[in-house]
Amino acid sequence: MKEMNLGRILIENRHKRGITQDELAAHIGVSKGAVSKWETGSSLPDISLLPQLASYFDISIDELIGYQPQMEKEDIQKLYIRLSKDFSVLPFDEVLAECLEIVKKYYSCYPLLFQLGSLLVNHIAQASNPEQMTQIMEKALECFHRVRSEADEPNLQKEALLMEAFCLLQLQRPSEVIDILEPVEMQAGSPEPLLASAYRATGNDKEAKKILQIGIYKEMMTFFDLFPSYLNLCLNDAEQFEEACQRFYQIADTFQVKTLHPSILLGVYITIAQGWLALGDIEQALDILTQYTDLAVSDIYPLHLHGDNFFNLLDEWFDSELMLGAFPPRDEALIRHSMTQALSENPVFLPLAENPRFQAMINRLRANEEGK
Repeated sequence: MKEMNLGRILIENRHKRGITQDELAAHIGVSKGAVSKWETGSSLPDISLLPQLASYFDISIDELIGYQPQMEKEDIQKLYIRLSKDFSVLPFDEVLAECLEIVKKYYSCYPLLFQLGSLLVNHIAQASNPEQMTQIMEKALECFHRVRSEADEPNLQKEALLMEAFCLLQLQRPSEVIDILEPVEMQAGSPEPLLASAYRATGNDKEAKKILQIGIYKEMMTFFDLFPSYLNLCLNDAEQFEEACQRFYQIADTFQVKTLHPSILLGVYITIAQGWLALGDIEQALDILTQYTDLAVSDIYPLHLHGDNFFNLLDEWFDSELMLGAFPPRDEALIRHSMTQALSENPVFLPLAENPRFQAMINRLRANEEGK
């Protein structure tokens, strides 16, 4: 087991307690040479001796062999960011193999398992072929299902449930999505107003305001998550589609989403452009793609979650409550590239391939990839 650090740990604990190799050997009932080999790593003790060794030093077996089944939030964050960067600069299969090894090693660290599943989903577009994409999605599904089934943290379970449903949908298993999501829970309300009232009653108006900002922000993100799906259901009626788009623009402008959370806005712009093309309105599609391109090449980098003049108490919440803090789920180089791919490699936009306006957008996005 290449991750085992038993030799080093034996030496550290022996020195800490002032115990010689002879004394340890005598207590365990082995030769001094055996202890020496354990410490140099040339051999390992019989598995039946591990409880005795751990008991002698008053540590757990996990501590004795240097095994850490759990990883702290800060370490998970650092690992995710490092792997995300690796996906942008190293061979995909090499980084994928490391991710799968980490899944095996920390199969009971559910926050990490959730993030590794998310990492796989966020980088699946780099897979070399459809078969590999399916394999990766199935591995992500396995991670999310285990978290949902075994984790004891309710919020993490709920997040894993949604990601499990997403994977199932991508794997074209819609009946299973219905099975795990139905019935939709109708909650009586959000806890934020009551919690804010409690903080106000204790004289802590700042915390009350922060709680309500969090609630408003979360509901706004839910809205932006719901809207693309609703737009796709309006494609049988051009007037209804346009009305839905107008309401979306109004809300996005009101909350200044272009600066608050540009990446989520970019995704909806693509959905709207695809909708206009489906409705046969090329000019409307080009107009919204122009807005997409203008935003994608604007001064929005480095992308990260942040507040603004209205949401002025959120930054601390991002850092303390979100597993990745304010960091995006992919490395910036990959994000810039994916913004170009969303137009250049999207089959829906093939009818625009020879359009000069569309070609100019592609060129601007490619220049943005290079940081020009």
